[in-house]
Amino acid sequence: MEKRVRVRFAPSPTGGLHMGGIRTALFNYLFAKKHGGDFILRIEDTDQTRFVEGAEEYIIESLKWCGIEPNEGVGFGDGKHAPYRQSERKNLGIYKTYANKLIASGFAYYAFDTTEELEEMRKRLEAAKVVAPQYNAVSRLNMRNSLTLSEDDVKKLLEQGEKYVIRLKVPRNEEIRFNDIIRGWVTVNSAQVDDKVLLKSDGMPTYHLAHIVDDIEMEITHAVRGEEWLPSAPAHILIYRYLGLEDQMPKLAHLPLILNPDGNGKISKREARFPVFPLSWQDPREASPYIGYKESGYYPEAFINILALLGWNPGNNEELFSVDQLAELFSFERVHKSGAKFDPEKAKWFNQQYLRAKSDHELSQVFKPILKEKGFEKDDAFMIDFCKLVKEKVQFVHEFWDHGKYIFEAPTSYDQKIMTKKWNDTSGTLFNSVLITFNSVDTWTSQNIHDAFEDLLKTTGKIDMQLLRVLITGVAGGPQLFDMLALIGKNEVIKRLELALQKNN
Repeated sequence: MEKRVRVRFAPSPTGGLHMGGIRTALFNYLFAKKHGGDFILRIEDTDQTRFVEGAEEYIIESLKWCGIEPNEGVGFGDGKHAPYRQSERKNLGIYKTYANKLIASGFAYYAFDTTEELEEMRKRLEAAKVVAPQYNAVSRLNMRNSLTLSEDDVKKLLEQGEKYVIRLKVPRNEEIRFNDIIRGWVTVNSAQVDDKVLLKSDGMPTYHLAHIVDDIEMEITHAVRGEEWLPSAPAHILIYRYLGLEDQMPKLAHLPLILNPDGNGKISKREARFPVFPLSWQDPREASPYIGYKESGYYPEAFINILALLGWNPGNNEELFSVDQLAELFSFERVHKSGAKFDPEKAKWFNQQYLRAKSDHELSQVFKPILKEKGFEKDDAFMIDFCKLVKEKVQFVHEFWDHGKYIFEAPTSYDQKIMTKKWNDTSGTLFNSVLITFNSVDTWTSQNIHDAFEDLLKTTGKIDMQLLRVLITGVAGGPQLFDMLALIGKNEVIKRLELALQKNN
């Protein structure tokens, strides 16, 4: 019988969760959802030196905002495999047990090297023109470890409490092969793999040991992670093999990078001119916060839709998908091997599509507090009509003001380019006729304004509609003219037109 699908998202609380991390979580979530499996949040906090206050809480809140909540894990409820923080799991002694098993079987060893000795090794290898100096099958023979020391010396050092790490004993020249779900068969010679530290001197496991132990204990069936872990995968294969647990090893999938818009390197939080975090993030080590997608006005559904199509395609030409639709279509076979360029303008387009799908009432309720900050309050009916009128022009709710403020405020200036080009000696007389016509409209509706204007044209001939728009709003573009005039209101339109004629005659 096939195992129940169990996947995990296992970030480190070393900073804010960026969009690449969210995409990894999303692909795990979609895969689990499609197969009726479990999605777990595990916090891999083995590197306590890099721990950042508030990062764990940020990770949890980001996942909640995105709507990709785990079935179990930190912040989402315990299952039978709790606890889900590696710092807490360390206290159970579980990692040490596995490390000792590797020691006993001869596949790992104690290394007593000091920081100074390791630096000396590095300098020695660099002087010998070694391209990538590392602690490996060759260099370890000249270091202070249980492979070079006598058994008695090792025992003595351990009894004396000498600081040590436990390293993986990687073979000198061996082909390591594994089948990545996305990339297919990958072959690496062990000479390219260093002797990874498995257990640090403080007893805390490194990622290399901890994630393997936890994946085994938590019955993880698929390990989906970023491309940056691909070079470490051969070492991980060896650990499973040396533990005699290759049959329990999750299937591996390494996701491609998210690249800058120009395709030159992966997205950097420091260089990006667009959000890279789902929520605003204040790193306690930095002075300025990073604005998030939420605070920039993006809908979580749009943000998820954007990420899903970065490095994956649905097999058709459609672009807009709900989470349920994404889960139904998702497969690792359609995940690309190469990096995916992020397009900030396309991201705005996605948000625009989701905004347009919202009801005018919903949009009006979100825009209301923004309008109030500008000093205006309108009833629900007015707000609904306003949103209906302007929403095709905007990509974000906060842009309603920029694209429609002239509905609430009379212009203080007029588009000079249009005025210079189109205003002439007859314009004053012509638009005075418009003023008289507007005064004659009893029931101020878009249709009635239109009909009265058409009747006027029968006597005056052509009247420049753009110039009329500028006289009333100050700007040359905007929504449908008569709908806009109806919303501004008869008295206000007449007042503005009178003032414009006074200023320009």
